[in-house]
Amino acid sequence: MQLQEATIAELQHAMEEGELSSRQLTEWYIERIQQLDKEGPSLHAIIEINPEALEIATSLDQERALKGKRGQLHGIPVLLKDNIATADRMETTAGSLALLGARPIRDAYVAQQLRAAGAIILGKANLSEWANIRSSDSSSGWSARGGQCRNPYVLDRTPSGSSSGSAVAVSANLVTVSLGTETDGSILSPASTNGVVGIKPTVGLTSRAGVIPISHSQDTVGPFARTVTDAAIVLSAITGIDEHDTATYSNGGQSHKDYTQFLVADGLRGARIGVARQTYFGRNEKVQKLIDLALQCMQEQGAIIIDPANIFTSEQMAASESEMTVMLYELKADMHTYLSDLEQSPVHSLQDIIDFNREHADEEMPFFGQDIFEQAQQTPGLDDPRYQNALAENHRLSREEGIDKIMDTYQLDALVAPTCGPAWCIDHANGDLFTGVNTQATALSGYPAVSVPAGYIFDLPVGITFMGRAYSEPTLLKLAYAFEQATHQRKEPRYLPTAK
Repeated sequence: MQLQEATIAELQHAMEEGELSSRQLTEWYIERIQQLDKEGPSLHAIIEINPEALEIATSLDQERALKGKRGQLHGIPVLLKDNIATADRMETTAGSLALLGARPIRDAYVAQQLRAAGAIILGKANLSEWANIRSSDSSSGWSARGGQCRNPYVLDRTPSGSSSGSAVAVSANLVTVSLGTETDGSILSPASTNGVVGIKPTVGLTSRAGVIPISHSQDTVGPFARTVTDAAIVLSAITGIDEHDTATYSNGGQSHKDYTQFLVADGLRGARIGVARQTYFGRNEKVQKLIDLALQCMQEQGAIIIDPANIFTSEQMAASESEMTVMLYELKADMHTYLSDLEQSPVHSLQDIIDFNREHADEEMPFFGQDIFEQAQQTPGLDDPRYQNALAENHRLSREEGIDKIMDTYQLDALVAPTCGPAWCIDHANGDLFTGVNTQATALSGYPAVSVPAGYIFDLPVGITFMGRAYSEPTLLKLAYAFEQATHQRKEPRYLPTAK
């Protein structure tokens, strides 16, 4: 069968018919990684391949033959961002040399869930080192372990980040699906710039236990896929209440074992969708025209478009320093908690990491430094009023005065905006040149969002984001699926050396 662009359902059908085995599929991906990631266009999306992947695939083939499949992910290769811990022969380092040799006590909860569903953890994906929280001058997709990840559509362009390799690998058909993490834009932005679907779940819907942290008030784990259906299948597998992450206690009764049940082709019909223009539009005329065409398509599919439906506090959020204040405080505290829970580790605190980077500056800091780490190290504890006031401001501006208020005002099912602009050129001299990333409101609120391919500008993908209230994933997936089915904008990358 044709393996490129194959969906989970197509792969499962081929396995059930005896046309394909999990081992053959895994071998095909490993060979393709060698051809495209290590050689050829040298995407640098993969940090390492699981040395046990083929053995696991063979075991799952045998289980299928004897007992049948466990579910839709049985025998399907999945890639994990390299900040998601696995207690196996692979490393978990967030792309940093400082964590080489660190050993977690257990798999991250989301990794446990994938294994239980029968997925094959194929390897670890490259990322913006430390999930892009080390430096204010960083280049997205670069890590000391993985090098510079590249956009498969246009190789001199950024893959965005921080879940760079997770998105690139799915887009380039190096894996079926993958997991990334987001604090602010780290799933949605690379999904957009790499032409794939990305789901940023509500904080608490998926466990962060075993994930190298930035901010417990914003961090979340979610999937990348080439279709909304495949992304929904992965989300179904990784949700759940985890005793090691108290945030998951709040999702009781609000998570679902099968998110594909909400996917209907006419899901846009009658939906009230608000267009969040203020702050999120106007940066790029080409992007605005593309999104306006997407809105026209939604209207033709029966959606009721309220335009504009501006988030009242979007400018206040953009101007405030509260988000960075919260991340600095939580980074120091949460990193200490993560490191303390390791079975063994060469570093035990944020200060140890800072010292390691100074001692290994040629390898760790050839392009940018660690000013954010150093600022975080200076923060006092989480009982400091400055932190508590900043966190309260984030939630007030993004929730009751932000997303909730605008949705109440117009009785909306969702808000939409361009996810971000087209990918900018990789530039280690100047760092990232962001072209407008519209992810702050859902980041600060901890609310969900789904990015779906909306079109292309000079061969560069651009996504549209559907966002809503806490635990509104069923509604957002329904709308995203209906839009996807009406437009089918996803195209395979062509590995162009530069944009035409």
